[in-house]
Amino acid sequence: MLAPIVLTILSLGDSYTIGEGVKPEERWPIQLAHAMRSVGLELGEPQIIARTGWTTDELKKGIEESKVETRYDWVTLLIGVNNQYRGRSADEYRNELRGQLEYAIEKAGSNPKRVIVLSIPDWGVTPFAKEKGKDPAKIAREIDIYNRVKKEEAERLGVHFVDITDISREAGLEDSKLPAEQRLLADDGLHPSGIMYKRWVERVIPIIRKEHGLK
Repeated sequence: MLAPIVLTILSLGDSYTIGEGVKPEERWPIQLAHAMRSVGLELGEPQIIARTGWTTDELKKGIEESKVETRYDWVTLLIGVNNQYRGRSADEYRNELRGQLEYAIEKAGSNPKRVIVLSIPDWGVTPFAKEKGKDPAKIAREIDIYNRVKKEEAERLGVHFVDITDISREAGLEDSKLPAEQRLLADDGLHPSGIMYKRWVERVIPIIRKEHGLK
């Protein structure tokens, strides 16, 4: 009996991809791989190139230093929140994002349908933002602009765009008395919890299933 083919995945990003504040097994790319196995698709452990605080240019540098030479069956990309946090322009973001999308497509065997881009979460609803005296409405507006740029560039190149920003905003409506194991945010009051990441994964799974002919 032949061993099942193990699909490979490369995940690029920042703290949201490396899973700042959660256990390694709760990171969304790791949860995705495990979830796909449960429905009969053997997705290997993701290779992750991500670091907390990275902007698009810093991710580019991280990619260059990683010297990735192989091709992958799937590539995911989630980057941009730190560009917004540092007050960088949407035009600069667009230009740098294009390069990373093109890199992702190349690493996916030049197949844009094997690239998944996630929208930027809205950190303005978090206790961290409140403690820092940030304006949540301003953050929301800027995040929306960045996400419009991301969606436009994703559609232009034909890659999958998955909107998870609405899920992130639910954290602002959450009862503070909820037990930690039920919260959408990690203990740091800023980054997503494993529960929120699980909900992101639920939006990504149908894309992978469809591309592999699974119902």
